[in-house]
Parts: sequence; C-alpha cells; structure tokens
Amino acid sequence: MTMFGCGKRVLQLSWLGLAICVADLRAQYPPITSMAEFEEAMETLSNWGRWGPDDELGAANLITPEKRRRAAALVVEGVSVSMAHDVVQVPSEDASSILDREVLRVSATGASDRYQYTGSYHGTIHSHLDAVDCHIMHEGMGYNGVSMEEIQAAGGCPRGSINALKDGIVTRGVLFDATLLPGFGTAEGWLEPGTAVRAADLEALEEIQGVRVEPGDVILLHTGRWARRAVTGPWPTSEGVAGYHADVAHFLKERGVAFIGHDMWNDVFPHEFSDDLALPLHRLALVSLGVGIFDNLDFGRVAEVARRLGRYEFLFTAAPLRIEGGMGSPLNPIATF
Repeated sequence: MTMFGCGKRVLQLSWLGLAICVADLRAQYPPITSMAEFEEAMETLSNWGRWGPDDELGAANLITPEKRRRAAALVVEGVSVSMAHDVVQVPSEDASSILDREVLRVSATGASDRYQYTGSYHGTIHSHLDAVDCHIMHEGMGYNGVSMEEIQAAGGCPRGSINALKDGIVTRGVLFDATLLPGFGTAEGWLEPGTAVRAADLEALEEIQGVRVEPGDVILLHTGRWARRAVTGPWPTSEGVAGYHADVAHFLKERGVAFIGHDMWNDVFPHEFSDDLALPLHRLALVSLGVGIFDNLDFGRVAEVARRLGRYEFLFTAAPLRIEGGMGSPLNPIATF
C-alpha cells in the first residue's frame, strides 16, 4: 500500500488501497520559548477576577459538587494508594531541609515526639501543596492581585492562604505517566533530568492512556524521579529536572485544570528562554491561572496500579493542614481506584 506524508495524521483505507490525510485533532498551542511569549501568556491566560476580586480558591472553583460526585463514582476496585513520599529525615544532596524528629518522652505508659523542619518544607524533597496566592509572585504580585506588601504587613498570606482549602480537595485525578511516551523513558523507568514534557505530549499521553482531561481535574506527571534517585542517588537540581514545559499553561487554561502535580518541582529545568526566570510554569499556574501545585509527590506505586488496571483516572483526595496565613502545607494525597 502506498503511503504519503502530509503533515497530518494518515488514515489508511486498506480495503480500497487508499491513504488520505485527516486533520490532527490535537490543539495547536502558542509557543512559550521566549521572555516575550512568557509575558504575553501571563497576561492572556490570567484568571484574575474570573471568580470575583476577593476569590481565594482560583481554579479550585472548577471542582463543583457534581464534579466530586462523578469523581467518587470512579471508585470500583476500592484500592487506595498514597502519592506522597516518606518524609525525609536524613540530609542529602537534594534535601535543603529535613524533618528533625525528636523523641521527647518514653515511659511505661507511652511515648511522644516532636516534629520540626530544619528549614522550609517548600523545595525539592518534601511532598507539599503550594498556597495559590502567596508562595509564588511575579513582579511583586501573587494570584488575584495579592501584593508582597500585603503579605509583609499581614505576617503571612492575607487571602488565598492554604487555609482556604481546609475542606479538602476531592476530585478526579489523572496520572500522566511520561515514561510511556515513545523515546522519553529509559529502560530503567525514568526520564533523564532536563527532559521537557510539553502540552502536545500530554495530548499524546491522553491517546496512549485512553483518558481525556476535563474541567476540575488534578493532573499529575510521573517522570520516575524517585526510581532514578533510588538507583543513582540524589542529584543537585543544577544537573537538570524532568518536568512540565511552560507551554503546558495553555493546556491548563483550555481544559480547566484545577491543580497540577509532579514528582519534583513541576517545572522542567533548564528551560530555553531565560536563566534569570526561575520556575516559569509555577508563575503561570499559580500567579496567572490560580492553579494550585503539588510538589515532590511519589507516583511509583500509583503508576504500577494504573498499568495493572489499565486505568489512569481515579478519585483524588488531599487535605492540607489548617494553618491560617500559611503559604502551603505538607500532605499525603490519596488515589482511590
């Protein structure tokens, strides 16, 4: 059978001996490969004011009661899997702070201990959720116009703090297993540091995994970070991080994504357009879109379950600590199939 290229998908009608071109159904997203394109995206994708001037939830507003009911209906097998990594208590190359756990008392009637981070739980090692308004700012402003001056005056996040999510996050989770992308994953089951996963790659994964992202979803990117760390050891982020490319922000807006997550800090590093602009997707997601971010999750076990069941959607649940003014929270998200 004769085939020909046309820059589109090729549909084969073998019984007729024909090949015709059909339009590719994937969206054509604007590039974000320069500072000018990044700044334009910060403006055009903005959700500021969409849910009112005093909104504290951002894209979490897309998780409606009906969305929660439909997410709960995804529980069929009754299998639940943690998506947090064990809290790190030993210093390492990639642990800027650790949990200092101290036993305070041991007696015949019981024992108690104290938990205390040596630095911030933010960073590259502890599983946590960023508060939407205050943790990341661009030009001195967080989501929906919270300013650095307001934060300093309040001694914390004056609105949009982590306490805005005190009732928990209950919605549909979609795992994007980037190790399934042709040419991306190593034989050992991870992406090498510096590998970018773009919006078009997420659409390719939708086809591979038989799932489509819908408004109010949490999308979670598995790059195999923890599997690589277990084999090769910790590495400094200066050597690279596999993660989302900045152009994923267009996907987030178009599909109405409520939260994103990753097994490190979400952003690919390095990116191509500025050494001075750190974490461009963090800025686009949190500051412009109001999309909350889960950092340093661990998807090794949930990826195994998803492959075994042939299903990459599940009930996602997570609850941050109730900390008024807090800029984030350690937590343990759960996938239930």
